[in-house]
Amino acid sequence: MNRDGVDRTAEMATFVAVVREGSLSAAARALDLTPSAVSRIVARLESRLGVQLIVRTTRRLRLTSEGEDYARSARRILAEIDEAERSIADQGCPRGRIRMTMPAAYARLVLVPLLAEFVTLYPGITLDLDVSDEIADVMGGEVDIAIRSGPLADSPLTARRLGETGQSVVASPAYLAREGTPLVPADLARHNCLDFGFRRAEAGWLFRDGERTTALRVGGTITANSGETLVQLALDGHGVTRVGTFHVAEHLASGRLVAVLEDFNPRDREALHAVYIGGAMMPARNRVLIDFLVDRMSTRRAQDAPGG
Repeated sequence: MNRDGVDRTAEMATFVAVVREGSLSAAARALDLTPSAVSRIVARLESRLGVQLIVRTTRRLRLTSEGEDYARSARRILAEIDEAERSIADQGCPRGRIRMTMPAAYARLVLVPLLAEFVTLYPGITLDLDVSDEIADVMGGEVDIAIRSGPLADSPLTARRLGETGQSVVASPAYLAREGTPLVPADLARHNCLDFGFRRAEAGWLFRDGERTTALRVGGTITANSGETLVQLALDGHGVTRVGTFHVAEHLASGRLVAVLEDFNPRDREALHAVYIGGAMMPARNRVLIDFLVDRMSTRRAQDAPGG
């Protein structure tokens, strides 16, 4: 309560209830108050703010533009208060739902096995996974945590580095037997190069040229927005592709794919981050998940894979 004796949190909660329920009487029932008490609270709030928030008619209530703005702010503030209290209460045993998005290949090859262990350690937490290569809106509230690779755009979001991955140029033994093995990057002009179809930080495939690193533009019959799709096309013998090494580590080990042009590999690294709304209001459940991922990913540093 403030020095003027007004419980502004209670006022906000009452006003939000009126907006949600659609009438003073319905809000009164939801709050276990009398309609006259709710009406007095709303009137006192309007008087203190010096603006009309609600236009009252015999059939329904209509918000003024100021009322819409106040309702939006009040919902946000009440949600933050609720989250702050829940976060403190959950310090010893975090609980609740975490909405998390991640690229498909990263989910299948790296995260899903780790997350199975996480939910065993924290049975009070429920994970809602969005496995997609599309970029979800963290700021807009679509998800709580997003796993992203490559350079990050400037934003008010917080990012924790999980690790990094190298890049490999690969093809199937059958393709190389049929089309020949490229010995220098320029040989790729005669090969079917399977590339990503969206804009990337570098317009081309990176190769080491003496002391320099250059980007070589490549061409082919198929582009895709999914690393897993490019890997499958390479496995099927359709061409050469350049993807994160974690995509192909198991196939390189089994011999189903072969790394080519390794003498020209610049060993460039692509960072992997967990991106989220941070700060003091960060729920305990989000924090323990991110800490868990950072810890588990550090064990992969001996491998050329995410976290390495």
